[in-house]
Amino acid sequence: MEKIKNLLIQTFTGKDNNTLDIGRILWALGVFVFFALSIHAVWRGQVFDAIAWGTGFGAVLAGGGVALKVKETTEPPPKDTTNGTSK
Repeated sequence: MEKIKNLLIQTFTGKDNNTLDIGRILWALGVFVFFALSIHAVWRGQVFDAIAWGTGFGAVLAGGGVALKVKETTEPPPKDTTNGTSK
């Protein structure tokens, strides 16, 4: 259980693993909504086009990655655990 907690903390926080990162949270939420809407559409009988789905999903992932790279310089630096200072 501790490993899952650490994974979630590292996934949704910035470089310092302490500050919540709204960009990462919104990116994960966007991926979840993309999957949910896809499942809902198929459930209602709409045609599933794998090429269009893959293109859309790739765009969601790429957009989130670009956004995180652009805002990378605004994240607080990780703390140096050897002497308690920031790098």
